[in-house]
Amino acid sequence: MASRAAGTYPEVPQPLPSPGVDTHTHLDICTGARGPIKSGEPAPEVEPEADEEFPELSFFHDTAQQAGVTRIVQIGCEMSAARWTAKVVAEEAAAGRDWMLGGVAIHPNEAPRLKSAGLLEESVTEIEQLTAGDRMRVVGETGLDYFRTEGEGIAAQQESFRWHIEIAKRRGLALQIHDRNAHEDVLRILREEGAPDVTVFHCFSGDVAMARECAEHGYYMSFAGNITFKNAAGLRHAASIVPPHLLLSETDAPFLTPHPHRGKPGGPYLTAVTLRKLAEIRGEPLAELCRQITANAEQAFGSWALERSVTPAR
Repeated sequence: MASRAAGTYPEVPQPLPSPGVDTHTHLDICTGARGPIKSGEPAPEVEPEADEEFPELSFFHDTAQQAGVTRIVQIGCEMSAARWTAKVVAEEAAAGRDWMLGGVAIHPNEAPRLKSAGLLEESVTEIEQLTAGDRMRVVGETGLDYFRTEGEGIAAQQESFRWHIEIAKRRGLALQIHDRNAHEDVLRILREEGAPDVTVFHCFSGDVAMARECAEHGYYMSFAGNITFKNAAGLRHAASIVPPHLLLSETDAPFLTPHPHRGKPGGPYLTAVTLRKLAEIRGEPLAELCRQITANAEQAFGSWALERSVTPAR
């Protein structure tokens, strides 16, 4: 990964004509804030280099606001990141900043490590506890990733995924799915378990046929900066046919930084670049697209307003 020092970040793009939303970002990684892991817990897949410098959280808040990205969902998907997420989401709300909601889960690539250490069930139990705060609206990212996983690792991922589906339904929260090289099994397990009322395919990676199947089930599809990549023609085709009411936007920052900034670290403010590309792909006015996606995000996750008193419609 490229250095995440503040000076290497792309410039803030022109502000959006209507507020935008980043429904999936990892500010625990962007800020280098992942804390020490619990004794006996396997090391997370991604850890910062000891000599790296990281921007403060305020950098990501300020740049997002400058770009017109006024709402984000912070996702923590290994245990120290999940704990940090629950803490920071509450602190931001207590400070009167309404830009951030949160979500936590065990990432599918973490599940086999936790399973082999005998900590998967304990960790999933803690994940459910961390969803208790009013600003915690998502169970995710969970799901399946077969890119480097096989055998017993696949079984551990599927077990973890099923547990997370149950948590989302029991808690009445949105489910955010990580799906890499596992489309058929993800859809099958959702059928077998019964999908939560709000189910989101984070960083949608399927083709047109999968987009149509997700639409039939009422699943949201969220698109990240990789729709700008030269080799993503199929993904752009899929994005063009998603029903407007099921479309979401995200960064997955610091990953998947959009062209022409590919190779640099990303932040929520670069959702503005992805939204402009989505508007171009779909042939829609940018302001109208932003309004639609913001409405979709509030339908899926509830209001970002600090005076939340009404449970979001499902």
